[in-house]
Amino acid sequence: MTSTTGGKLSVGYWIIAVFALIWNMIGVAMWYLQISMTPEQLAMLPEAQRQVYEGTPGWLNIAFAAAVFAGVLGSIGLLAKKRWAATMFALSLVALLIQVIAAFTVTPAWTAYGPAGLVMPAVLVVIALFLLWHANKAKARGWLS
Repeated sequence: MTSTTGGKLSVGYWIIAVFALIWNMIGVAMWYLQISMTPEQLAMLPEAQRQVYEGTPGWLNIAFAAAVFAGVLGSIGLLAKKRWAATMFALSLVALLIQVIAAFTVTPAWTAYGPAGLVMPAVLVVIALFLLWHANKAKARGWLS
């Protein structure tokens, strides 16, 4: 990336911004699949996964939605070079942390998945932290207005 404030952005900046949008749109798709699961689809899940799904309170799906939609908005903010992108990524991270912690404390996810079930949530948190760091770095360098 360039080090000048307000200067031309590097290809790396745009690659990260596009990756962020695609990544978060995949998150929106996963959220939609989760909230729109039919009884027939639910019956096809392995027993442990079905119990986690059935044990998930509605507010946890709201946290999931907040995480992915704030991530999409943050990504759009990066593409539009807007300062509020960092705020959206911060909101996304907070919602994600709520979602992950709650998933392992209020649902039977720990019983169903055990410690191995923490791998994907850890990857999600690392990516969310990276996107927040990237947006804050871009804001501090004057790349976002």
